[in-house]
Amino acid sequence: MNGQESDALHARVQAFIRTPETSLSDSYESIALAIARFQFSHVHGYERLCRARGIDVAASTAHSVFPAVPTDAFKLARVSAFAPHDTPVAFRTSGTTLGDRGTHWFRHTNSYDMGALAFGAEHLRLASTRRFPVLVVGPPPSELGDSSLTHMLSLFVREWGTLPGETAFFLRGEKLDVERLAEVVKHIDQQALVCGTSFAFVHLLDELESQQIVLPKGSRVMQTGGFKGRSRSVDAGELKRRLAQAFALDVASVTSEYGMTELSTQFYEVGTSVRGFPVYAEPPWARVIPVDGVTLEPVAAGKEGIARIEDLANVDSAWAVIVGDRVRRVDGGFELLGRAHDATPRGCSIAIDEILGAAR
Repeated sequence: MNGQESDALHARVQAFIRTPETSLSDSYESIALAIARFQFSHVHGYERLCRARGIDVAASTAHSVFPAVPTDAFKLARVSAFAPHDTPVAFRTSGTTLGDRGTHWFRHTNSYDMGALAFGAEHLRLASTRRFPVLVVGPPPSELGDSSLTHMLSLFVREWGTLPGETAFFLRGEKLDVERLAEVVKHIDQQALVCGTSFAFVHLLDELESQQIVLPKGSRVMQTGGFKGRSRSVDAGELKRRLAQAFALDVASVTSEYGMTELSTQFYEVGTSVRGFPVYAEPPWARVIPVDGVTLEPVAAGKEGIARIEDLANVDSAWAVIVGDRVRRVDGGFELLGRAHDATPRGCSIAIDEILGAAR
């Protein structure tokens, strides 16, 4: 029964992704409310969380009253409306906190893929042609098949790229093939998209030193991920400048993506705030709301809080999550201010206890 409910919800989300501005008969609010009720009925930990918060599921008419699930819960419990045999796709976190890897289970990635391509096209796709070279400074799916980022980048390669299969990936067995990357770029005569993690790009820059891999004019570079758990990090602004120089592009051609294993939706940098922080935009099917670290209630307009991220594409797991990143709403999106001072804010710790309470 829950499979049919899930399919119907995915269909509504996908229709919203295709035409959100004209989906007046099925609003964000109504879809979010339906998904929250579905997860209350089928995700056991979410039911416990809602009951602990005293949520009257049947009477509630606003999706915002439903609580969000801390991302650390994905490391401690199965956050899924389905049993293991019904969820063949699993994306796993890097495991740099709590000692365990969090797992996000999927029945399928149809909504994930549709959203990634739709919003990615808006911020990354090159307008000159339908297909263009997509180069990935990262491992291929055959080496890191449980990474949501690798899945997304391989999706871009397959749907947009001109290079066949895994030839578009330039990190294998932890060895970065800079020579092959430079040779491939040498034969590219159209705009290209180069994607990679911040850490992989730092290694690329180290190997290049003062040399350049000259991309055609109009090309783009997308970097994602920070340096959590790494012994070395580079300032975001400096990394952008160095990447622009290495690929012979202007700094505006280098953009950042913000996403995580526990979500099905990504966010893209659209500028810099007056305070000097990167500003990210969300698509119509996702919202980022700053909340208080203790009460998990929205903060006043213009104030910073930890991120409550609502993602309608997360039909079968947690439609809303709490992340330990500090954010502030600004015109055009949200500022990303860095990690919360506490590894796990108190409100998140309480929520995790409520999710796990009956199991313990």
